Amino acid sequence: MERVQSIAEMIQKACAQRGWGPSKLARELGVAAGRGPRGMGRQYARKLMVGERNPDFWLPYLIQVLALDSPQVSEMTAPSAVPVDTVASVLALGRSEVDRRNFLTASSGATLSLLGVPDPDAITRRVRRAPATAVRVGKGEVDAILSMVKTLGDLASEYGGSRFRGLAVSYLTDNAGPWLDGRYSEAIGRELYAAASQLAHLIGWMYQDESGEGADGEPQLLAKAYYAHAFRLADESGESELAATALRGLTVQSIGLGPRHRAEAFALAEKCMDHAKDLADPRAVAYYQSTFAEAAALDGNHRLATKALSASQSAIERTATAPPGQSWASHFTIGRWAHASGMILAKMGDLTGAREQLHQALEVHGLDRRRSRASVLGNLGEIHLQQGDLDGAFTVWSEFLDCADDVKSVRVRDAAMDMRVRLARYQDVPEAAVLNRRATALLARQ
Repeated sequence: MERVQSIAEMIQKACAQRGWGPSKLARELGVAAGRGPRGMGRQYARKLMVGERNPDFWLPYLIQVLALDSPQVSEMTAPSAVPVDTVASVLALGRSEVDRRNFLTASSGATLSLLGVPDPDAITRRVRRAPATAVRVGKGEVDAILSMVKTLGDLASEYGGSRFRGLAVSYLTDNAGPWLDGRYSEAIGRELYAAASQLAHLIGWMYQDESGEGADGEPQLLAKAYYAHAFRLADESGESELAATALRGLTVQSIGLGPRHRAEAFALAEKCMDHAKDLADPRAVAYYQSTFAEAAALDGNHRLATKALSASQSAIERTATAPPGQSWASHFTIGRWAHASGMILAKMGDLTGAREQLHQALEVHGLDRRRSRASVLGNLGEIHLQQGDLDGAFTVWSEFLDCADDVKSVRVRDAAMDMRVRLARYQDVPEAAVLNRRATALLARQ
């Protein structure tokens, strides 16, 4: 902290000599960095002036515009050991375009390093330092966040994450933000952090559901950043299941980016299992074990994938008559397990087993969300075609297009694009031509 405060004092002194306030400093730094006069927000500049932000990226521009003593500044640039305040960090991610650029730069590296180090005293510090003027927060505010997470999550599951992502981010910054910055007991703080973790996770999932871009695409990087914050908030609140769920989100994201990210996906899946090792809820166990199996399959370790999939099946079969709980992992039904199982079997080359599981997911367990059904149908059509069942593929893909209408999701878009590529070999077949036209129209609406 001494390093940050010392640099802040130099910034304050130089600004005072020039008669500059935060707005002027922000403008000059934005111009110097080539981002234009609005390239930095006033609030970010104020935080640089009072020592609430490390100036890492902006340091050379501060030296330039304020004519700071470069050798003196260099002596202060050893890495800072100040723990990152996760609440301030996630709110900055939602509010500030300048902070967002910095997060995207940081998020483009290794995901595991983005998770940071454990900070068990985070809530205690906030409880002790809360100003007397801050809003008083209790159980009602926690319940309000959880209720909004459920409402937005249900809508996103039906129609796709990108449709409601802006509303979720606004709720985080405008509603949950003042509560997180408020006054509360340590017990309420832990519940509040846990609820905020679920909200951050939902936003990460929405960004992930929006993006078909590669690992460096902005939505993918924002998804990674929100998942990382969801993990840190859960870890600081002592909620192992929520922490494991956030790690699962990062794992699934890495799996979706393909074989080049298989090592990272497997490492994240192992870390997820480590956080989940003491959990008793069989739905949660099945949820994480199935993801571990998928990461192992992508990594080419079919023996381990088979073992994890078997453990996942044993767990999910114990939930057949048990009502779901309230956590994210508790929403993992046997139907969703069948879909996950089918995709894992397909990765390992067992197309017959994969086809059976996907049919089970649709016909026996009855996945009812339009986005979920569309995703399964898209995968199932591909497997029918790979097995030489052209008529079956046409039938399933027709149902997929019916179900996918008005759903905006990267999974739906990718499935439609994949279908069009595969149908190109059958351009002289009338049914294929009809499906191709329908898929083209669907993609135009995405």
